[in-house]
This record gives sequence, structure tokens and C-alpha cells, in this order.
Amino acid sequence: MNFPFISDKTYKNVNYTNTNLPKAEYDNCTFINCNFSESYISTISFMDCEFIDCNFSMVKAKDAIFKDVLFNNCKLVGFPFHECNSFLMAITFISSQLNFASFQDLKLKETTFDQCKLEQSDFTNTDLSGSKFNNCNLHQAVFDHSNLTKVDFTNSYNLSINPEINIIKHAIFSKENVLGLLDSYQIKIEA
Repeated sequence: MNFPFISDKTYKNVNYTNTNLPKAEYDNCTFINCNFSESYISTISFMDCEFIDCNFSMVKAKDAIFKDVLFNNCKLVGFPFHECNSFLMAITFISSQLNFASFQDLKLKETTFDQCKLEQSDFTNTDLSGSKFNNCNLHQAVFDHSNLTKVDFTNSYNLSINPEINIIKHAIFSKENVLGLLDSYQIKIEA
């Protein structure tokens, strides 16, 4: 199915909760303060797009394409990234809320999460090798059979990672957050 090709457009203050974003291939488009909450963006393609101050809470995104997309200060609570088209997926997150988001089974190599809330997000079987979590809250985020090779967790916090079921070779931790590698052992560490 061929969708219209839309490029170099800016969308501001649009509410897509009652009327969905038209199915198309969006290239180099910017969406500012748009509300996609509980809307359908399934099968829509976003290439080189930027979303600023947008709300994607509980969005339906089956087979949506995100290639070189930036989410800046967006609310993505419960976003089902695992249902999106994973081919060539490349996304960056800055100051965004990704609580309860699902990244299961995705290849997200060298992905940047900068100052994001990722509470209870699911990274089960996700390849995050070379990624960076800069100043992120990872409270109850799930890392299960995840590839965390060379991932930089230096200044992130509230992380809990079981090194026996995840690949953590050359991952970077700070002295403060390295204790999150011991949570699965249920041991008590006193200062």
C-alpha cells in the first residue's frame, strides 16, 4: 500500500485523539505540542522527524516506522515500541517520560536516553549495545536477557540489573549505581 509522502512540514498544537494523523510517510517533519494520546499511528512512517513536547501515552503503533527520530520532552507512557517495525529503527530520547514503555526484542544499538524517566520500562531481550543512559531514572526497569555491552549507565540511578542473565561486558557504571548489580542476590550492604 502506497501512502502519500509528506516532507519538511511543521505541525503545532494539533490534537490527534479524535482525528488520527493521516497515514503517510513523514520525512523531515516536526511535531510540536501535539497530542497523540490513545490515537492510532499504526503503519505510519516517520523518517528524520522530531517530536517536541508531544504526548504519546497509550498510543497504538503497530508497524509504525521510526528512522532517525528524536523525541524531545515527550510523554511516551506505555508506548509499545516492540510492536513497531524494527527494520532500521533509530530513535533518540531527550528529557522524555517513558514509564511502562516496551522495547522487548528490539535492536536499539547506540541509542541515547538523555535525562529520561524509564520507570518499569521493559528491555527484555533487547540489544542496547553501545547505548547511553544519561541521568535516567531506571526504577524497576526490566533488563532480562538484554545485551548491555558497552552501555554507559554512569550517572543513571535506581537501576537493578542481574549480571547472570544479561550481557554486561564493558558496560560502564559509577561507584554509586554499581550496587544495582547485586539486587538479585538479596544481600544487605551497610555503609
